[in-house]
Amino acid sequence: MASSQDFVDFVVEQIENAGEITARKMFGEYAVYADGKLFGLICDNKLFIKPTAAGREFIGNVVEAPPYPGAKNSFLIEDQIEDCEWLSELVRISVKELPMPKPKKKKK
Repeated sequence: MASSQDFVDFVVEQIENAGEITARKMFGEYAVYADGKLFGLICDNKLFIKPTAAGREFIGNVVEAPPYPGAKNSFLIEDQIEDCEWLSELVRISVKELPMPKPKKKKK
């Protein structure tokens, strides 16, 4: 089941205080970026955040699940998805630990 645009818009609104938030459609689901860094996925109308040590510490009781079959586990955010301050802080903490995206090679 593909995620709905309404759910994606809701998530982006919830974390708008965590930087420049964008969502890009990929294979019927969405990749979510903060200031150009990929930090999460929205799959089947669920938010998954890339795991980081600081994010794990901030969340405390972490629920992990793969966003799609064959994927590595990510933090599944369910209960606190409506808490925009908590969610924005989690995104800020997580993005600090994630590497910058590799520069794309120019096509010849």
